[in-house]
Amino acid sequence: MKVLIVGAGPTGLTAAVELARRGLLPRIVDRRDRASTLSRAVGVTSRSLELLSHSGVSEKLIAEGIAVEGACIYLNTHLALEFPLHSDRSYFPTVLGLPQDRTEALMAEVLFGMGGEVEYQKELKSLTEDESGVVAQFDDGEENRFDLIIGADGIRSTVREAAGINYPGFDLDEVWSIADVDTGDWPPKRKFTLVKMDSGVIAVAVPLGEGRHRLVASCDNAISAFPMALDIKRVRRKGTFKISVRQAETYSKGRVYLAGDAAHCHSPVGGRGMNLGIADAAELAQRIVEGRLPGYSELRYREDKKVIEVTESGRKIITGQSLKARFEFRALIAAANSIPAVRRKLGQFAVEL
Repeated sequence: MKVLIVGAGPTGLTAAVELARRGLLPRIVDRRDRASTLSRAVGVTSRSLELLSHSGVSEKLIAEGIAVEGACIYLNTHLALEFPLHSDRSYFPTVLGLPQDRTEALMAEVLFGMGGEVEYQKELKSLTEDESGVVAQFDDGEENRFDLIIGADGIRSTVREAAGINYPGFDLDEVWSIADVDTGDWPPKRKFTLVKMDSGVIAVAVPLGEGRHRLVASCDNAISAFPMALDIKRVRRKGTFKISVRQAETYSKGRVYLAGDAAHCHSPVGGRGMNLGIADAAELAQRIVEGRLPGYSELRYREDKKVIEVTESGRKIITGQSLKARFEFRALIAAANSIPAVRRKLGQFAVEL
């Protein structure tokens, strides 16, 4: 079987590695001129590590990443809640902090060891399907026939658009910001930090490694958003973005299959974007090799929709300015502070989500 994967981010690389380890070496292309150097997604969940453990990728990720041991929630400058991020029921006991460029590099290293390699500067322009396969047309004039194509090429997916799959949803009006920084004593080195201001602005710090954090805020400057002083040694990168919440109407059409951001996108609350893509790709690869492609779209659509709904609920509670949203947020903090079981459940839920 000839399989083409379009997009060499974590989703596409997961599909490639999972196919290759089962004896089906796919072709994987990416329109970028080289591998990404951007941190982008930064949290690898226990479920993703479990899925990637069979190929040897997880061992490399864990060796290089940082275990996020706990979470701190501040109301303005007041530390309102602190709890461990831990689950005894999961493959890895907590969330792993690692920049996406390193996650991709380690995946590509494993793929190379299996005989595969990403073709960069190779852009899919269009595709044509008939009874015997799907023909991919590339920007350099090449045309080639494949048994199926996996679109792992992001929110603006060429594969999805070429297949005529709708991508309904909505875009939030507010501007969010990120910063990738080297840090000293604050924020905490192995703890997820969330700060909620009376203004409704939230600021988040996620460990990426020893002395490195990703800052995210629901305003246009993630660094100045924090009401307390940050111990920043160097700013590696900063920028702004808007949040889209969308899900493809179907993850498959004919011989075309979607995974990752090509199939869904949502807010960064919960840190599940990359991890959902890894789950999509692992499921799809297994079904391709086992000949069980029917049902992939329905299963992953349903599972991804659940997470999108949970992250949207969380975003509304955390950022909401309504009396109801404020009450729910403070009630959760009060319950976790007064009831140890709630605090443990909160930490387990964050790891297992």
